[in-house]
Amino acid sequence: MRALFIGGTGIISSACSEWLVERGHEVIHLNRGTSRPAPPGVRTVVCDVRAGGALPSELQGERFDAVADFIAFTAEDIERDLAWFRGRTRQFVFISSASVYQKPPSDWLIREDTPLANPYWEYSRNKIACEQRLQRAFREEAFPATIVRPSLTYSDWLIPLCINSWSRPWTIIDRMRRGKPVIVPGDGTSLWTVTHNTDFARGFGPLLGNEAAVGHAFHITSDEALTWNQLYRQAAHAAGVEAKLVPMPSDLIAALDGKELGSLLGDKSHSTVFDLSKLRRFVPDYRPRVPWREGVARCIRWFEADPSRQLVDSEADARWDAMIAQYSKAWPAGVLPGI
Repeated sequence: MRALFIGGTGIISSACSEWLVERGHEVIHLNRGTSRPAPPGVRTVVCDVRAGGALPSELQGERFDAVADFIAFTAEDIERDLAWFRGRTRQFVFISSASVYQKPPSDWLIREDTPLANPYWEYSRNKIACEQRLQRAFREEAFPATIVRPSLTYSDWLIPLCINSWSRPWTIIDRMRRGKPVIVPGDGTSLWTVTHNTDFARGFGPLLGNEAAVGHAFHITSDEALTWNQLYRQAAHAAGVEAKLVPMPSDLIAALDGKELGSLLGDKSHSTVFDLSKLRRFVPDYRPRVPWREGVARCIRWFEADPSRQLVDSEADARWDAMIAQYSKAWPAGVLPGI
C-alpha cells in the first residue's frame, strides 16, 4: 500500500507511520520538514501546505491507496485537500476529534452516531465543519472520505493530565514531586479515556486502504475508562509520590484560566466512555495494549532518561498556585487539609 500523510511526525501520525513501515507499506510525508525526524524508510516531501497553491510537483503524477490529513483544522483546509486529491487516491482519511461529540452529552456512552455539537470550543466546531464538507463531497461526487475521531491521545513524550502544560508536560510531575497540590476538574470522579499513540495506530492502520471504510466515521480510543482522580493518582504512583489533589469546579477553572475554556468545558470536564463495537467490526482484532498505569510510567522513564527534557512551565506553575490560593480562601472545604 502507498500512503501519503499530511503531517506525519506528530503524536498520532508518527505512531501510525511506524506501524505501516513495520509492515512493509510505503509511506510518504508531506510537511515542512521542521518537526521531529520521520521514521526510517519514510520519504518526506517538504511543503508548507498552509501556503496554498498546487500540489507539490514531486507528487503531481502520483496516485495513492490512502491519503490521511493529520493537520486539517478548517473547512478551507478540506477544500485544498479536495482540490489536490480528487482522482489521486482510493481513500482520503480526515483526522477529526472526539471533542466534536455533543457537549454536554445526552447519553453516557458515545457512539459514532452521537450528535455532533460543541458550543464551548471553536476547534471542535471547525472539525465538525470539516466533517460536513467531506460528507457532502462523498454524497455528491463519491469522494472516498473516511473520518477518524481520536480522543486524548498521548505518546511517551506527553503526559496528558487535564490541568497541565502541553508545551512542557513534565511540569505536572515536577509539581507532584515537590509536594505541591494539583488541580483536578470537578470532583475528580468523571470518567475519561486516554489512549497511547501505539494503540491508536493499531486501530488506524487496518482502516487504511480498506474500501469498506469509505463513507464511515470511526473513533479510535482505549477501552479503559478511569476517573480523573485515578489518572492523577496513578501518575503520582509512577512518579514515586502521593498526589495532593485539589478538586475545583470546571467552570471556575475556566473563569480563572481562560486557556482552559474550550478544552475543559468543551471536552475534558464531561464523562467520556466510547463504544468501540463499530471499529471492531472493521478491525476485529483491535485490542489496546497500553493501560494508563503502564503508559504514564513509560512517559516518566522517557523524561528521566534525559534531564534536558524535564522542562518546567514556570508561568503555568505560578498560575496554578494563584488559582489554588484564591479557591482556598473562597471555599476552604474544597481544598484538602494541610494544603
